[in-house]
Amino acid sequence: MPELPEVETVRRGLAPVMEGAGIVRVEQRRGDLRFAFPDNFAERLEGRLVTSLGRRAKYLIADLDDGMVLVSHLGMSGSFRIEADGDGELKPGVFHHARSKDDKHDHVVFHVDGPAGQARIIYNDPRRFGYMDLMARSALAEHPWFKSLGVEPTGNSLDANELAGRLAGKKTPLKAALLDQRIIAGLGNIYVCEAMWRARLSPLKPAGALVTGTGRPRKDLEVLTSAIRDVIDEAIAAGGSSLRDHIRTDGTLGYFQHGFSVYDREGKACPRPGCGDTVRRIVQSGRSTFYCPRCQKS
Repeated sequence: MPELPEVETVRRGLAPVMEGAGIVRVEQRRGDLRFAFPDNFAERLEGRLVTSLGRRAKYLIADLDDGMVLVSHLGMSGSFRIEADGDGELKPGVFHHARSKDDKHDHVVFHVDGPAGQARIIYNDPRRFGYMDLMARSALAEHPWFKSLGVEPTGNSLDANELAGRLAGKKTPLKAALLDQRIIAGLGNIYVCEAMWRARLSPLKPAGALVTGTGRPRKDLEVLTSAIRDVIDEAIAAGGSSLRDHIRTDGTLGYFQHGFSVYDREGKACPRPGCGDTVRRIVQSGRSTFYCPRCQKS
């Protein structure tokens, strides 16, 4: 499933074409994805202006000029591509990846007209685990999808004191705690593994052990917080990991995956200078965890 950096990369790819654009027409080619589309989905979008395009956790949020928001989740294999009318895909990049033009997986087509010109924004999803909905902006924070989401791992809201308050007293393994969306929103398996390696923290360590008895963050938690922010920022700058199905809106692959230190590197040498051990894989809560047992003891 695309993680936060991949979704943020998609948002940045869509924004120049989508923000400030009017939705001229919507082709809704089926009645559902993972969930059913809301009633009159296409009709309610047509004629609306997209005022901004944001992200919360792994959700894309397009604000409309009538106070509604279009919420999209990519699921496991969902992706957007942008096509200029009559000109094919826009701005293919250095890591261009050929797309299938089989329209049986093109489930929604937004015809837009805006600052970047007339274009088609096409949602493609072979597995159909993605979903879309329309809701009032004023009700967004209390919607079940958003109400319990934790702090974002980008910006200034994530700091060691914030995490200390969320991890205090928790006996669950650190890896599981960091994947809990109620603690940190949008942080997924890949970047949790990478951040723990950078912070030299074992995925098996009790999460609450990073907090003092008085509720203050220990030094390890301060290091971990910086590692989380750094790995997410670097992955966004690199365009996301682009594992398997994920590609950017211009058809290009991200390249952060080529810089993974431990993720999906079972049996390979730990890249930390002087370590000499190898990366191991264990399973926690049904998810693969990659770590170095020598570096990540604390």
